[in-house]
Amino acid sequence: MPSLTRLSLGALATLIGTTAMAEELNLYSSRHYDTDERLYTDFTEATGIAINRIEGNADELIARMQAEGRNSPADILLTVDTSRLERAKNAGVLQSIDSATLEDRIPAHLQDSDNQWFGFSQRARIIFYDKNDVTDPPQDYVSLADPAYKGMVCHRSSSNVYSQTLLAAVIENHGAEAAKEWAAGVVANFARDPEGGDTDQLRAIVSGQCDIAIANTYYFARALRTDVDGVSASIDQIGWVFPAQDAEGAHMNLSGGGVAAHAPNRENAIKFLEYLSSDQAQQYFSAGNDEFPAVAGVSLSESVAKLGEFKADEVNLSVVAKNVPEAQKIFNEVGWK
Repeated sequence: MPSLTRLSLGALATLIGTTAMAEELNLYSSRHYDTDERLYTDFTEATGIAINRIEGNADELIARMQAEGRNSPADILLTVDTSRLERAKNAGVLQSIDSATLEDRIPAHLQDSDNQWFGFSQRARIIFYDKNDVTDPPQDYVSLADPAYKGMVCHRSSSNVYSQTLLAAVIENHGAEAAKEWAAGVVANFARDPEGGDTDQLRAIVSGQCDIAIANTYYFARALRTDVDGVSASIDQIGWVFPAQDAEGAHMNLSGGGVAAHAPNRENAIKFLEYLSSDQAQQYFSAGNDEFPAVAGVSLSESVAKLGEFKADEVNLSVVAKNVPEAQKIFNEVGWK
């Protein structure tokens, strides 16, 4: 398949044909978004390949694929966060693939070094703050540990993959010793013990439980686009900062997938991953779920575009994922619950 700079759904259908050697694809997915239905129906309409889905928790799906072994019907694993993609790779449930389309369209830092997984959408993990109480918000992750913000910061627990991957990126960008000092400083600045999801961190700003929080952009963009209880009605109260714009840039969480190690419909699986890199699919990640596309130059939905332009950290996420065990060790040592 030729290398493409832009790949439309119509061009994809022409390239791969509308009749598949096997007319089905078995998808194991931990993405729990109803809006992804559009991705599946578009692919089937373009290719004639029906998608059979099994949805569940990422760890459960990985364990299931391991237990099924060579008899696994899985063709594709889709999941959220680099750490889970790397976990699947280490568990031996993915395989390396060769696709000029994916190599061309997906940036190198959003790919596994062995081509076992590829990122297809992103969320920036940024700083939110109460505009009524904070006149000088932190401009980077490091500043979250500044004693000036003591008793002001809310964050998720150390067991959350977003927390783990952020600290893993801090390790990669600043070193393990500096990362440990940072984590200890953030703990000292907590307004409350870590709890809840990202939307709960935004609600805590609105309710006054904390003045500063970390959350992924798509939770906030969703509250701009739709009515999110406890957030949307007071959204003008919340300001945001894309961190480290004079340094490494904002940390990005990744949603991606790979071909299962024993995929019975391997060629269809590769076609599906290539479809996820098409302009239409990339635009739908933004329009349907308020995410940033992985492919450069794809237009953003209105809710996402409202957040403004920013510099993203382009550290290799395959390398970052390998730092997650060290990140968890640091969390334990500094008492980050």
